[in-house]
Amino acid sequence: MEYLLWLRKATMNEHLFNAGLFLTDEEHLLRIHYLFDQSRIILLQDEHIGLLKVDEKENSVEIVQVQIDPAYQGKGIGQQVIQTVIENARSNNKQISLSVLKENKAKALYLRLGFSIVGEDDDSLVMLLDK
Repeated sequence: MEYLLWLRKATMNEHLFNAGLFLTDEEHLLRIHYLFDQSRIILLQDEHIGLLKVDEKENSVEIVQVQIDPAYQGKGIGQQVIQTVIENARSNNKQISLSVLKENKAKALYLRLGFSIVGEDDDSLVMLLDK
């Protein structure tokens, strides 16, 4: 849990701050615990480098969280992880959705991978990738 809290703060605090959102450790922990059983640690040569949380339903897949250790960002790892989720969802004829903070630079990656913006609220964009 200590690693997951560190990872969440290391990958999200800047984006949350830019969105005008300030979370306590307790609020971060609530997000970590949300769909916790769907969480997978991303490993590279037996080293923890990130987290993937996917909520898979009968006809859809939601990418809930993708967090890559800042030391490993920009190396294509997040893209590879997301492409694997896309391939698995498409092979099962499932639609893929996600939500991203408007200020998060990952938005550009999602657009490059074919996601479209289908909705928004004050802080986040809802994105969809068809089957």
